[in-house]
Amino acid sequence: MVGYAFMGVAHSQGWRNAPRFFDLPLHPDMAVVAGRNAGAVRAAADRLGWRDTETDWTALVARDDVDLVDVCTPGDTHAEIAVAALEAGKHVLCEKPLANSVEEAEAMVRAASAARDAGALAMVGFTYRRVPAIQLARRLVAEGRIGTVRHVRAQYLQDWIADPQAPLSWRLDKQKAGSGALGDIGAHVVDLAQFVTGEHLTGVSALLETFVRERPVAGAFSGLAGTRSTSGETGPVTVDDAAVFLARLSGGGLATFEATRFAYGRKNAIRVEVNGSAGSLAFDFEDMNVLHYFDASLPAWEAGFRRIVVTEPEHAYVASWWPPGHGLGYEHAFTHQAVDLVRDVADHRQPRPSFADGLQVQRVLDAVERSAADRSTWTDIPAPAPEPAGTEA
Repeated sequence: MVGYAFMGVAHSQGWRNAPRFFDLPLHPDMAVVAGRNAGAVRAAADRLGWRDTETDWTALVARDDVDLVDVCTPGDTHAEIAVAALEAGKHVLCEKPLANSVEEAEAMVRAASAARDAGALAMVGFTYRRVPAIQLARRLVAEGRIGTVRHVRAQYLQDWIADPQAPLSWRLDKQKAGSGALGDIGAHVVDLAQFVTGEHLTGVSALLETFVRERPVAGAFSGLAGTRSTSGETGPVTVDDAAVFLARLSGGGLATFEATRFAYGRKNAIRVEVNGSAGSLAFDFEDMNVLHYFDASLPAWEAGFRRIVVTEPEHAYVASWWPPGHGLGYEHAFTHQAVDLVRDVADHRQPRPSFADGLQVQRVLDAVERSAADRSTWTDIPAPAPEPAGTEA
């Protein structure tokens, strides 16, 4: 694994837990983690369960005892690390968004395609797909239970930088992050909307806004939270704080998206609602073990949203965990991600979401930025290229 901060901690727990709760055809061996600071990466390795360390990711990629490279670094390094690992014949898991630009993402897709021909596989980490309630939502849509999709409403709301005195982090630096709320959290709801509906976005009209353009320089960070430097120095925010956009789906339906880190009281509110010709679905990650389903075929006197607690053994992934009603949490989706990837590698099957899926989301993000820069002009999004046979999501 390259990187050991917030995402590295979550990925490490996923790798540790996967073989302990699931019957896997291959056993993940947490061989080595890389980070620039020798002391800090050694401490992280001891805490998170990695056997060895490197301070140069190129040395990690070159090691004979590494078969898969997990990229948990800021977006500006994704392309370089992932492409090098694929060219070295390693499987790759890369955190989202796939890259900081469409051009980088396209290069990563080309590298993944060439590597697949040589036996190495690549996946992008849109982890919320692995929440059991989201899996159920996709299944209900695919089975036609809500009919033709007419509307999607997707929001990702957080508040961790709503305070103007919250310090700068790499997530507020366009050079490192690519974009702000749009790429960091908006990418997730774009992917979820496309995953749940089985459709893709064809065009957008967008607004981006930066509310606080100067912030204190950080002294230290733990996860998303940081402390201000005692120097009193400030620096510029070079990304968006919020993104709002309209979109059209490939099936003709309409969609609205909102991503912000300025919604006081919303800690990790990922909300997706889908309205169809025969019913509706609604999900909120802050109540992540529940899916709401409305069946429009029922007579009005008994119709209403049904609250489904998605903790039965018949639901995706759940049988390997706790008895019914004993809910799962944020960290479980990272275990499910590791499980799916290990099984795909063992079966020589293209994992999903693929780098091509990541490129599709990158093209949406790019269209949003171009639209917002051009007075919200309607901006078309290229259709995704077909995936090779046998790579269905």
